[in-house]
Amino acid sequence: MDMLNVLPSNFGYAIFTYLYSWIMLGYLAVKVGGARKKFDVKYPTMYSDTHQVFNCIQRAHQNTLEVYAQWLVFQTIAALVYPLSAAVLGAIWVTSRFSYAWGYYTGDPSKRMYGAYGYIGFFGVIFLSISVALQLLGVY
Repeated sequence: MDMLNVLPSNFGYAIFTYLYSWIMLGYLAVKVGGARKKFDVKYPTMYSDTHQVFNCIQRAHQNTLEVYAQWLVFQTIAALVYPLSAAVLGAIWVTSRFSYAWGYYTGDPSKRMYGAYGYIGFFGVIFLSISVALQLLGVY
């Protein structure tokens, strides 16, 4: 069975969203690496006892990784039936992770909330996934 015949025609947009998320994760990882050098935080130390800004940079990356697997699952389920909507919602979530990180990078953890609009994208794909589940169960 040819995958191009199984997936919805607009699924390519979702794939671009995955690629965008890969770029975002790489960016956050590079920022942590740079902060390790700048603040002299050696591996395997995760957080610094003396450098709050390093901790904020590390935490922005770590928090993104903590929710990334969940986002991937819901993004994929949603995109199988609603590829364009899922791609837009996914792009909102990925973009919000940049805003979240940039706010956190200031050293003031409250500024991470600049990325709070990402909940639109995150919960959006969850709701679409629920819709897909209900359709598969014949509820509607």
